Amino acid sequence: MSQTRHVPVMLQRCLDMLAPALEAPGPQPPVVVDCTLGLGGHSEALLAAFPTARLIALDRDKEALRLSGERLAPYGDRATLVHAVYDELPEVLDRLGVPKVQGILFDLGVSSMQLDESDRGFAYARDAPLDMRMDQTTGISAAEVLNTYPPGELVRILRAYGEEKQAKRIVSAVVREREKEPFTNSARLVELIREALPQAAMRTGGNPAKRTFQALRIEVNGELTVLERAIPAAVSALAVGGRIAVLAYQSLEDRLVKQVFAAGAANTAPPGLPVVPERYQPRLKLLTRGAELPTEEEVAENRRAAPARLRGVQRIREDER
Repeated sequence: MSQTRHVPVMLQRCLDMLAPALEAPGPQPPVVVDCTLGLGGHSEALLAAFPTARLIALDRDKEALRLSGERLAPYGDRATLVHAVYDELPEVLDRLGVPKVQGILFDLGVSSMQLDESDRGFAYARDAPLDMRMDQTTGISAAEVLNTYPPGELVRILRAYGEEKQAKRIVSAVVREREKEPFTNSARLVELIREALPQAAMRTGGNPAKRTFQALRIEVNGELTVLERAIPAAVSALAVGGRIAVLAYQSLEDRLVKQVFAAGAANTAPPGLPVVPERYQPRLKLLTRGAELPTEEEVAENRRAAPARLRGVQRIREDER
């Protein structure tokens, strides 16, 4: 896939949201973290838009790091690329000797590169090995999950991570089929889901395999567990005045982000206090009313923007010691 053709999702809005934190004068150059480097589209735009900023970019996918390294090479030592999962942000900053940062961007979900590389098994639209690992050097594949997890655990995963109402039907079919022959490829799974679902369920919500594939991907990569740790860690890493922008693509991720942001923006005082002491005051200010949705133009530029939800916060005070 051509890197030049790739248009990052809601790019200008992410830049606008982070701009006040990255343009504010300070004794040191501002540091911005791209927690989901991918093909480097957002990172490149951040370096271009904020010429004094230093970028730290994380990705668990070594191929993404290699491609982005080439793309960001012109920026020299302003860009530091790190092989890490985004919940490892505190360790990465500690290792680099960066106590606090001014901006953080998360673009959650699967990168365009992973969807477009047919041998990774993320896309249900074409046949590929059922892998789905974002970091192919570690962890178990989607095929192993399908072939080895107990039926009850598979049902739980499809319901919790795919919000799949027909989880029991699908899992019954999977268990029956895997006894005959283990799953290796995506096409067989897609076909099985089509056959397992009642006709009424096939008529709504796009490709009937979409929810199952989402659930397997989240399980294989521990995405929600990672995100549960990563968003609070990002808030802690933020300097006062610093900002976080998060793009989520499904309701489970968006809900998690919303909860952490809302908790940080609430005062925690016991009810009935005439004056709220400093230590109970909110640490965060919400920068979006609810989640911002992409415009028709943004979806036309990149169809993968369609389900995106953008939320942002600003750090307004330190944690109490």
